[in-house]
Amino acid sequence: MNLLEKEALITEQAIKLEDALPEEILKFAVETFPNITFACSFGAEDVVLVDMLHKISPKTDIFYLDTDFHFNETYETRDRMESRYGIKFVQVKPLLTPEEQAAKHSEELWNSEPNTCCNIRKVEPLTRILSQYEAWITGIRRDQAPTRANAKKIEYDTKFGLVKFNPIAHWTSEDVWDYIRDNEIIYNPLHDRNFPSIGCEQCTRQVAQGEDPRAGRWAGNDKTECGLHK
Repeated sequence: MNLLEKEALITEQAIKLEDALPEEILKFAVETFPNITFACSFGAEDVVLVDMLHKISPKTDIFYLDTDFHFNETYETRDRMESRYGIKFVQVKPLLTPEEQAAKHSEELWNSEPNTCCNIRKVEPLTRILSQYEAWITGIRRDQAPTRANAKKIEYDTKFGLVKFNPIAHWTSEDVWDYIRDNEIIYNPLHDRNFPSIGCEQCTRQVAQGEDPRAGRWAGNDKTECGLHK
């Protein structure tokens, strides 16, 4: 399938799939693009999609970006999920170790140049892994941030050059947690401690009552995205 054919298919299917269930979108995704992968951060949205995908296509690759800076609870969630589902998540690491990054740039680069840190530890590794696939699946939702408000269920990701599926783009946080409770899904315990959005330990804090759910990410500056989703 060439690029023009993909774009035509995406435009057509984005309209058809807008009202489809997430499971229907996942089924379409894996059947249409066998060379597909799912990017898992082990947040609430992503553990839901792991469960759905395991029921629909258990052999589909699922990877995570191991920045070396995750909370211990995030790694523990990964291990528990691997045990429950009998799968092995693909680990994708940055080219630089934390020590090499500090020597080449500066100590605590996440404070002085957070965009550079994200590029090294997230964007470059993501670009590298996605180059091996023709489509990818994410857990982004439209109401998470203004930058995600126009996300389609299926779209062409111009930044990384492949098809992108966002099966739960229309869901609310309540929808996510209803699925977790109804299906007894493993989730990161940090969510129970006022961490609605979880990234690297250095750049994530608890959210106070009444704050935006993503207020705990990169607090103190105007950064709102790590660069993975435009």
